[in-house]
Amino acid sequence: MSVTALADDRRPAKYSEQEWRLRVELAACYRLVEHFGMADLVYNHITVRLPDPVDGKEVFLINGFGRHYTEITASNLLRVDIDGKALDQDDYPVNGPGYVIHSAIHRARHDVACIIHTHSRAGCGVAALRDGLAPLDQQSMQFHRRIAYHDLEGIATDLGEQERLIADLGGHNAMILRNHGLLTCGRSVAEAFRRIYYLERACRLQLDVMASGGAIAVPSEKVAEHTARQWEEGSAGQGTVDAIEWPALVRLMEKKDPSFAT
Repeated sequence: MSVTALADDRRPAKYSEQEWRLRVELAACYRLVEHFGMADLVYNHITVRLPDPVDGKEVFLINGFGRHYTEITASNLLRVDIDGKALDQDDYPVNGPGYVIHSAIHRARHDVACIIHTHSRAGCGVAALRDGLAPLDQQSMQFHRRIAYHDLEGIATDLGEQERLIADLGGHNAMILRNHGLLTCGRSVAEAFRRIYYLERACRLQLDVMASGGAIAVPSEKVAEHTARQWEEGSAGQGTVDAIEWPALVRLMEKKDPSFAT
């Protein structure tokens, strides 16, 4: 079943068609992050911007802090405004660091609809390497000279860090938070997920190659840049806002546990 069909089939009357579709996609994204081994207990956060402001303020959806990713559904996602005010009553609060990181990016980058932040083992491993991510295969080359770095300042509860985080992110759509984890942005949930999937894969690959002890073959600057541009241009079906693999991933979650779309 397509995302649109899922949204249309199960939408409560209180949600617009557009908001419910975003809720279904975001809930599916949480389940996918857990499915592919990128979740960290009940921590981390994924957000999507809603199309309509509330009381003149931008609003995004986020998970209730304390719910496991397998418990997140379209209907239990929380609305929070850009100033951090929760707009829904729930037993689970808005995560503080989640608000600090995500609200900063949503406020500064209006081209970004969805943000994903993870603390995966491989992501944290590469985040601890002085030289960061290496372009070792054609998937990881999409991030060649297109990934930002932000130094750890402690657990992200200080609003003062937002300005530095945004300055470091700039116009990039992927970031390694040093000694912390990974972050990706997208014009859609699908695009942000594709980026975090391949960034995570790149980190796992790099650590595996380093652990092998063999001599590492690093492609030339010319090849790495050419491949990165191929990703951006969608030469092989990648790089699109809709992400060609997204419907298949939603179907995978529908087969595994369809409760995300409720």
